[in-house]
Amino acid sequence: MLRIEDLRFSYKDKPVLDGVDLEIRPGEVIGIIGPNGCGKTTLLKHLNRNLHPAVGRVLLDDKDIEKMTKADIARYVAVVPQSNEINFSFTVRDIVTMGRMPFLEKFGGESSEDLRKIDEAMEKTNIMEFADRFINTMSGGERQRVIIARALAQTPEIILLDEPTLHLDISNQFDVLDLVKKLSDADGLTVVIVSHDLPMVVRYCDRIVMLKDHKIFAAGAPEEVLTPEIMKEIFNIDAVFEKDPVSKQNTVRIYGSCTKRPK
Repeated sequence: MLRIEDLRFSYKDKPVLDGVDLEIRPGEVIGIIGPNGCGKTTLLKHLNRNLHPAVGRVLLDDKDIEKMTKADIARYVAVVPQSNEINFSFTVRDIVTMGRMPFLEKFGGESSEDLRKIDEAMEKTNIMEFADRFINTMSGGERQRVIIARALAQTPEIILLDEPTLHLDISNQFDVLDLVKKLSDADGLTVVIVSHDLPMVVRYCDRIVMLKDHKIFAAGAPEEVLTPEIMKEIFNIDAVFEKDPVSKQNTVRIYGSCTKRPK
């Protein structure tokens, strides 16, 4: 379990997070949304100690992550970053094997158990057939599956995803998030997704946290947070939360930008 207590952070003199309190429950898929500059990615970076709070703390199973090594954190928390560009000619297996680095002895190779977990991660993400391909020859959707496989090879309890569908076409967006949701349901993984894509977030997330002005503005089930009034206030859009009549999935129907009334 992750627990965030009174988290405050600034870049120089500019506040980015201001008193954030949040508990992320085991096994849930939680979406973090909000307008540009509200602190979404900054919050995500605190969850694996890529940034250090000015005030407050992040607890991983009641342990302050500031007192844990990066290798210890990596045994619990894996990250799928916003960009999956890799310019070097690593094979898919090379990339996925990197997920086992927190568990390897210095100057030691992979054990039979490491190799089993690498194969298992590739099988779960359906990339075994690409094992010997160079990642810089693959499409964006294929690369994203490889990066997710690398994260799974860490055998984490928590996966953090920063705009995981940003550079993907529509079909690959569904494929990637279907995969993440399936792995969460099957393995009990906790998933934290930062995204601007409201229809995708409500389709896949059990709970949504809305940030505004560097604080939590609202948190709860998608239908509780994404009301027409809140979406108008936060994003300046006319939109409604509804069930898609075909897929029966939660979605947000966006009608357009609101016309601002003159003062």
